[in-house]
Amino acid sequence: MRAAVLHEIGQDKLEVLDDVEAVGFGPGKVKLRVRATGLCHSDVSAMSGVLPQPAPFIPGHEGAGEVIDIGDGVTGLSAGDRVLVCWLPACGTCPACRRGQTQLCLAGFMNAGTPNFKRPGGDVFGFAGTGTFTEEVVVDAGCAVPIPDDVPFEIAALIGCGVTTGLGAAINTAQVEAGSSVAVIGCGGVGISTIQGARVQGAAQIVAVDPVASRREAALRFGATEAVAPDGLADAKQRITAGEGFDYVFEVVGKSVTARTAYENTRRGGTLCIVGAGAMDDNFQVNMFELFFDEKRILPSMYGGGDVLRSYERAIALWRAGRIDLESMITHRVQLAEINDALDQMRTGEALRTCIEF
Repeated sequence: MRAAVLHEIGQDKLEVLDDVEAVGFGPGKVKLRVRATGLCHSDVSAMSGVLPQPAPFIPGHEGAGEVIDIGDGVTGLSAGDRVLVCWLPACGTCPACRRGQTQLCLAGFMNAGTPNFKRPGGDVFGFAGTGTFTEEVVVDAGCAVPIPDDVPFEIAALIGCGVTTGLGAAINTAQVEAGSSVAVIGCGGVGISTIQGARVQGAAQIVAVDPVASRREAALRFGATEAVAPDGLADAKQRITAGEGFDYVFEVVGKSVTARTAYENTRRGGTLCIVGAGAMDDNFQVNMFELFFDEKRILPSMYGGGDVLRSYERAIALWRAGRIDLESMITHRVQLAEINDALDQMRTGEALRTCIEF
């Protein structure tokens, strides 16, 4: 079958091959036919080595498709079911799951170290234990979440990662209050979803911050009250908050420099929410006096900061009600053979979200 493979960490191009086989099917597993998958910045971060991932590997974790077969012991799924891919399934038994913090379950991460593909040259890993830049994939049963018939595959794919992450940061983690002021730094797919979450929560002012003009324009369509380049943030802070700072600032880039900017633009007693996934050697610094004196809440948000199954249901309900726009987030649609063009479009900011269709 066809799949897009990264041979070595640090390469910026994928090779589309037709000699890849999905492996590992057995008890507790399901085999999926991928119908649509989104291109998320985390895929590029894994390719570059920012996010740890063994190689060679197949990127992709934001996917949806149909169940081909189920292994022994799998319940609640049947061949032909329409599902989205959950790259961070909850085991239900670990301490995090028992506390109700299923987004912190580590069971899914353990899958990243087990190859679920092979080709004549040897084993191939799937990113985050999945790997959806391929026609078929074998995953744990918990990774296959049934979706209603009225949810298109491309919409379900977005809900599988970017939408859930962004909406959840505003709704679950930060719990944005109605009438508040919000700034969102980084307006790719996750940032746009964060903006939509802040709008759903009733924020009065939502300032989108991004260096790419097309992303700023998109942010306005999705609910931002204004959009500025990074050098315009100080002026927006002065005009909107009289220099005090925003009630909530979301960092959706994953870099310490933008996290520091976010901190400095959060009011005293306000909330800084870290949504972007960064590198282990990129350290965010605050001094002990400002940490104590400013009393700013620093809240990391992992995969939307809440139970992902409930978050999926909520995203679908909001989409059905017309409260969030998911269709317009897909600015590009490509075939697998065009994956490297899609990567370039994402790196330059030309694409908001790209859907790879099979």
